[in-house]
Amino acid sequence: MNKIKDILRLRFDAGLSLRDVSKCCAVGPATVSEILSRFSASGLTWPLPEQCSDTELENAVYKGRNVSRHKRQPDFVTMHHELKRKGMTKLLLWQEYREEEPATAYGYTQFCEHYGRWVRTQKRSMRQLHLAGDKLFIDYCGPTVPIIDPNTGEVLYEAQIYVATLGASNYTYVEAMRSQQLQDWIMAHVHAFTFFDGVPQLLVPDNLRSAVTKASSYAPILNENYARMARHYGTAIMPARPYKPKDKSKVENAVLIVERWILMRLRHEHFYTLSSLNQRIQELLFELNHRQQRVHPGSRYELYIRLDKPALMPLPAYAYEYIDSKQARVGPDYHVLYAKHAYSVPHHLVGKNVTLEATAQIICIYYQGNVIAQHPRKHQPGGFTTVKEHMPEAHVKQRWSTERLLGWANNIGSGCRTVITSQLQRRQHPEQAIKSCLAILTLTNKYGQERLEAACQKALLLEQPHLKVITNLLVNNKERDTSFTGADEQPVNHHNIRGQHYYQ
Repeated sequence: MNKIKDILRLRFDAGLSLRDVSKCCAVGPATVSEILSRFSASGLTWPLPEQCSDTELENAVYKGRNVSRHKRQPDFVTMHHELKRKGMTKLLLWQEYREEEPATAYGYTQFCEHYGRWVRTQKRSMRQLHLAGDKLFIDYCGPTVPIIDPNTGEVLYEAQIYVATLGASNYTYVEAMRSQQLQDWIMAHVHAFTFFDGVPQLLVPDNLRSAVTKASSYAPILNENYARMARHYGTAIMPARPYKPKDKSKVENAVLIVERWILMRLRHEHFYTLSSLNQRIQELLFELNHRQQRVHPGSRYELYIRLDKPALMPLPAYAYEYIDSKQARVGPDYHVLYAKHAYSVPHHLVGKNVTLEATAQIICIYYQGNVIAQHPRKHQPGGFTTVKEHMPEAHVKQRWSTERLLGWANNIGSGCRTVITSQLQRRQHPEQAIKSCLAILTLTNKYGQERLEAACQKALLLEQPHLKVITNLLVNNKERDTSFTGADEQPVNHHNIRGQHYYQ
């Protein structure tokens, strides 16, 4: 309509020719001539009446040209609800619409086109107002970064890129994690709070399994470990609704920026450790947060200092330590298994269900809310940690320790203790020598302590503190015989033995 008014103004007020009006308005001379002719036939005068609107001018100039203006508009509201029925189609609705009055009905193509335009006008997008220090939006990037084995060149795993951004300032934190599992997810939050030097009022994550056990638009069920971390920092969790990315549009935009400004710059680089990747990410993140924004005045960091940082809640006295909680049943060996390592509990709890909470340093075991056992955490698969007080009395008596064996030997004599010490040192693990030590010590039942001590002294002189030598000494009554050299030292004479002269 502005073109039509400009053509009329230049023709009637400025008095320009058709060719000059065409050049000024950048339209063809034929178009200018047609518009002027239609205006003359419309009955309107120049200048236009004050009450003449753009719609009235268009209808007057193009009267009778647009046949579709006389077409009957479908009932789009009813049509929209009808299409929600199972089996309903636009073709059927068009046929019913056309049967009412075929002369004024749209064709099927225009019918669908007008309906599509109407549907698009029904969508509304509310602009979000983000208060300082209020929300932290969290998500993972789609692309990953491979961590490569420097020896073989194989990809060990794909590092997941964690992104968290504050609502008011868009100040962003990025970290590469080994996985999206619960421990990595929670510890990334801990590192983000340290980076922001404060805690927001609300966390808005996506509906991944590490955050939400059961997704719902109204009452999502949070992962208990994730909720425990939020309680430690005094913040709340409000997951985005499923399939509603606008609920976390801030982080969706931040993820897009991180993918373009950080990950794309890393596409030609190779990383062999997660720490080297994170070091490189932090360098690029500093540049991203300090770069001037196009829409908002200042950088993300400047807005963070001015808006979010003063409004964030302070950090607690100590950072959250990840606690893995699980239920376990006590086995008949009065141990519970965690990460392929067994830990003992009091034996009277065999068959009971207990709660096991594990940190990086300690294992705590609870029964009915009370602590029944604590163990330092071990990372030895297949091993076991047993406390003597947890064992039945009969099992304690059967359990031989190094100190108990040495104490028994010391009561017999210094020679016996030296022999037992030698037996324990010969084996890689002390428990491997328990049977041989007990075999030596129980010889006192048959020969007495005095004779066993003498046999041990004799075996030490022969430099053969072995069970067989000591037994031979006692059986042959040679423990006090100075001429006895032991069975293994008796010379062997045989005609097949070559002797030392053979090699001269």
